[in-house]
Amino acid sequence: MPTPKKGPRLASSPAHERLMLANMATSLFANGRIKTTLPKAKRLRPLVERLISFAKRGDLHSRRRVMRVIRNKSIVHKLFTEIAEQMEQREGGYTRIIRVAPRKGDAAPQAIIELVTEPVSPKQAVVKEAEAAAKTAAAADAEVSEQAVADASATATEQAAEADKANAEAVVAEDKATEAEAAAATEE
Repeated sequence: MPTPKKGPRLASSPAHERLMLANMATSLFANGRIKTTLPKAKRLRPLVERLISFAKRGDLHSRRRVMRVIRNKSIVHKLFTEIAEQMEQREGGYTRIIRVAPRKGDAAPQAIIELVTEPVSPKQAVVKEAEAAAKTAAAADAEVSEQAVADASATATEQAAEADKANAEAVVAEDKATEAEAAAATEE
């Protein structure tokens, strides 16, 4: 029997381990938190998080994939309606493992694994809003700078036209002055 990649097997056979994890996941979704040994909690976390991700999708295929693991229809319904709705804003980290005192009989390390039901911290939401605002501001600045460049080129064109007009008037004035001098010279 091959050994699993994530450490020693929790039970005697792969099927027994799979059923144990499915039963623990069912209990976790039913109660919100369970107390178990630390290795079992660490092995349960990826399974539970994957099931919650399926529940957040909410389609029929995801429901059938969750039903392969959790056989209780009422728990699956609770997962898809209540728990997935609570976790909608979260992008992962749906569970929390808290270490507690070792078990009295055999000193096995104990842990509580629970669903994180608190809303996403406002700091993370503010950071995301700030990033979005920065992107829109950068786009607006780029648009304003393009408009400023267009305005500056239009202003430069107008100034060049005015300068050309002034130069043309100066040339005309010089021509008139030279004609007047020439006319005065011919009269003498």
